[in-house]
Amino acid sequence: MFSRWFGKSSTSSPLRTGPLAGLSVPSTAGVLSCRVLDPVSEPVQRAEFVVSDTSGRRVVGGETDPFGTVVTTVPAGEYRLAVTAEGYTPFHANATVSASGLAALGDVTLQVAAPPSLPDPGEWELDPTHSQIGFTASHIGLARIHGRFNTFAGVIRIGERMEGSAMHVIIDTASIDTGVQMRDDHLRSGDFLDVGSYPTMEFYSDRFVHRGGGRWAIIGGLTLHGVSRTVTLDTQYLGLGTGLGGETRGACRASTELHREDFTLTWQTMLARGIAAIGSSISIDLDIQIVPKTG
Repeated sequence: MFSRWFGKSSTSSPLRTGPLAGLSVPSTAGVLSCRVLDPVSEPVQRAEFVVSDTSGRRVVGGETDPFGTVVTTVPAGEYRLAVTAEGYTPFHANATVSASGLAALGDVTLQVAAPPSLPDPGEWELDPTHSQIGFTASHIGLARIHGRFNTFAGVIRIGERMEGSAMHVIIDTASIDTGVQMRDDHLRSGDFLDVGSYPTMEFYSDRFVHRGGGRWAIIGGLTLHGVSRTVTLDTQYLGLGTGLGGETRGACRASTELHREDFTLTWQTMLARGIAAIGSSISIDLDIQIVPKTG
C-alpha cells in the first residue's frame, strides 16, 4: 500500500491537492484512489482490487478497508484498475497516474450480479473423476503436508428450494495419499485413522444456508474414527456447465477446518524444544463436480 513509499527521502515530494495533500511520495510516483460502494451507497469492505500496467501485468493489489477505500502508490504511468467482490459485477477503469499526483476516481458503485443458476431439483451424484477431497496439515511447526483421499462417493438431493437439499458423502479412509508410502501406512494405522476398525468416514447434511451470491454454508455431521461432530463447509457455488459428453454439471469449492482431538486422533510426538510433529488443525479443501444421477 502507499505507506511503504512514504518517508523522508530527498527524492520524495508532497501531494498538493485532494484528501491526501501533504503526504510525501517518491518523485517518480503518484497515488491512485477510489471508494467502493454498493448500490445503496454503503462501503464494500474487503473488496479485492488489482492495478495492472498496459501489458496486463499485475503491479499491486489488495483489499478495500472498512470504509471501502482503495489507496495505493504506483510509478507514474497508465493503469487498469479492477475491483471484484462476492455477489457483485466486476468493475474496471483506466487511470493515468502522474508524478507526485493524485489520480482520484471518486466513488465506484458495484452492481449486484445475478446469482449463478442452481441445479434442477432431483438426485445428483459426485463425479470422482473431476472432484478432489484434499487436506493440509502442519509438520514440525515449519512445513505443510498436503494429501488427498482418492476414493469417495456421494449423492446430493436438490430440493425445490436449495435450502431444502441434503447430501451424503462416504470416503474410503484407506485411500489416503500424501505421496509418501511410509507416511501413508502410518496414517492408516491405529495411531491415526485405524482403517481396519473404521474403513470409512461419512458426512451427512440437510442444512444448506445461503450466505449471499454464490456463498453457502453446508452444515452437517462428520463421522470419523467412530466419533461424530458438527462441521460447516464454507462453500462457493460456481454454477452449471456442460461436459464433453453433453451432460449438465454443477461445480463448487468448499473448505473447513478439523481438529484431530475432536475425533480422538490424539497420537503425538514432541520433538526437541517441545515442537509438535503434527499440528492439531487440519484444513480440508474440496473441489467438487456433480452430475444428474442415472439409474
